[in-house]
Amino acid sequence: MTLGSLIVKAREGALLSIEDLAEVTSIRPSLLREIESNDFSHCGGQTYARGHIRNIAKRLNADEVEFLRIYEEEQAIDKRTMHDLLVENNVMRKSETKRKISWKSLVMVSIASLGIAGVAQIVVSNIATVQNTGVEIASAAETTSTQPTADASVSASATVGSSQSATPTPSEQSSFSTGTGVMVVINAARAKSWIFVSDAVGRTLFSGQMSQGATKIFTSDTRLDLKVGNAGGVDLEVNGKKLSSIGPDGAVVSVSYGANS
Repeated sequence: MTLGSLIVKAREGALLSIEDLAEVTSIRPSLLREIESNDFSHCGGQTYARGHIRNIAKRLNADEVEFLRIYEEEQAIDKRTMHDLLVENNVMRKSETKRKISWKSLVMVSIASLGIAGVAQIVVSNIATVQNTGVEIASAAETTSTQPTADASVSASATVGSSQSATPTPSEQSSFSTGTGVMVVINAARAKSWIFVSDAVGRTLFSGQMSQGATKIFTSDTRLDLKVGNAGGVDLEVNGKKLSSIGPDGAVVSVSYGANS
């Protein structure tokens, strides 16, 4: 008997529908149906799949260890490198194959470099000739008149640099929005945690680490989907209502909230 069929049997034995199980586990009904069909491709990787299995087993009063053992046997996934695991969890992009450079391109680049070097040598020679003829480069009056311009240039550069440094990077942002129908406030009150947030159409609003004490606000039109890597370390507030803990320390939990949550 497969893990999916065991989950179906346990759910039916507990007299629960897919929607009932979705409500008590905070796992989307569509994802539960895929899990009961032994399809774990949309769980977000093995770590999240195991977390879902533990969550389901707990709510169905089933043997969590046995469920995980069957999962490991059925999936039979070979050991992968850290890079592959990061790619699986959307932390890194898969590296692209490097393009080979043809010898013709190298020849063209070499010829262009020689041409540029020749032009530069001619320009330098002309400048040296002008200097040797005794032509003045700048008088004292010209130097004085150009000083304010130089100062203005430095001031402008400083202003641009300051404005650029003031622009927050995505990891420093505290608000992310694709609408205003639902609002979720995440506060890493007790410990740091990795989080992933997307809206109803699959657009990623945030993916990364939240340091302890950080707070981020997310809004969308209809629904927000969250994956929290350390459920016990964060507090959630949904549409102005503070929620109780979504899980213990170290637990990986996926939850969804809508405009009526």
